[in-house]
Amino acid sequence: IMEPIPVMQDSYNGAQDLARTFILKVYMWMSLGLFITAAVSIAPYLILSETQFINLIYEYIYVFYGLMIVEFLIVLGLSFLINKMPAILGLLAFLFYSFLNGVTLSPIFIFYTGASIFSTFLICSMMFGGTSILGFITKMDLTKFGGYLTMALIGLIVAMVVNLFLNSSMMSWIISFVGVVLFVGLTAYDTQKIKNMAGGIDAASEDGKKASIMGALTLYLDFINLFLFLLRLLGRRN
Repeated sequence: IMEPIPVMQDSYNGAQDLARTFILKVYMWMSLGLFITAAVSIAPYLILSETQFINLIYEYIYVFYGLMIVEFLIVLGLSFLINKMPAILGLLAFLFYSFLNGVTLSPIFIFYTGASIFSTFLICSMMFGGTSILGFITKMDLTKFGGYLTMALIGLIVAMVVNLFLNSSMMSWIISFVGVVLFVGLTAYDTQKIKNMAGGIDAASEDGKKASIMGALTLYLDFINLFLFLLRLLGRRN
């Protein structure tokens, strides 16, 4: 039996280490972003009474809408300008986005019970973790589904906008169910993309740092959207 050539074996091990480091960075930044969002969103619920919280939101409702626009612009800016900015600036923008998202998500504690939010978060974490593992280990090429997932996402957004005017509870349930299925699919798809990317990138390089930030942002958005659609299906209202 032929032994592997030592240089080739070292090179292979080095590539594996680089890929592992890159993937760990992606999940580390994503987890940090989720922690910031969770801590910021729950803070008003712990500090203020429900009445104070509601009054604060009504008093600054336009600020909330303004922050949502800022969030959208940050995601857009990172998507198009990440290659033109230092990696550290990209990371700070992602963490700031996580902070703002915590602020704009905090009203969910008014509409849903704390227990149901916590249980839905646990369910979401298990679903996300399982789907992400599936994205890593599956031999199926998920990239061929990218176009279909994008079209489904556009269709979902259009349906949500239409239902703002129709205010149909049945349509809202269908949208939530489709949203869960869609973001489960996107989680597997995005995980496999990150896995494929990890094989040819140096996590310590400037480009590697930028790629890990964008990977973290992508998975962060998958998790948050999956959580919100699950909450609409499973959450118990106050």
